[in-house]
Amino acid sequence: MGGAPQTIVLIVLTVALSWAAFSRPRLLDRLTLWPPAIDRKHEYDRLVTHGFVHADWMHLFFNMFTLWFFGPLCERFYGNAVGPLAYPVFYMAAVVIAILPTYLRHRRDAGYRSLGASGAVSAVLFTYILFNPWGMIGIMFIPCPAILFGVVYLAYSAWADLKGAHGNVNHSAHFWGAAFGIAAAVVVEPQLIQHFFAQLMSPLG
Repeated sequence: MGGAPQTIVLIVLTVALSWAAFSRPRLLDRLTLWPPAIDRKHEYDRLVTHGFVHADWMHLFFNMFTLWFFGPLCERFYGNAVGPLAYPVFYMAAVVIAILPTYLRHRRDAGYRSLGASGAVSAVLFTYILFNPWGMIGIMFIPCPAILFGVVYLAYSAWADLKGAHGNVNHSAHFWGAAFGIAAAVVVEPQLIQHFFAQLMSPLG
């Protein structure tokens, strides 16, 4: 992790803002995605700030734990392929793009709110899956091949979003964050498609 300073900065910033917002309801309310505030008050910054606050410590922990493990590979990839600012730009773009379908769907829904880094973290995770589809990911501390997790994750997120099975989870942001992560990586390095399928055909390395 010592070679991934931008990932560390993103984690520290997210933890600091989330922690501050836990005890300051007005701050949490101001940073959360509330579509009518964007539509009526033009508070477009909410499209970004919602990705840096969380509902509780568990929500924050799982997102930052995932970013801690998979962010460094993503940071190296974008830094080497594009330049030193490419990874934070990618991350911020993922925060916004992952939430856009939700915002458009709920533009006039005064009762809807969304927060958390899950969309951007999904983009980071699926960049890793492109590079290493047979890598093992711990799901509730149970090892699972990354590609199997990815397929189930995308399928469930799409199904849950279509069925409206939201609860406290924004399945739409998960799906579109993952899709953006894949698309952005392939645009930056088209040979990743060939690499991915080559790895897929060689599960034993």
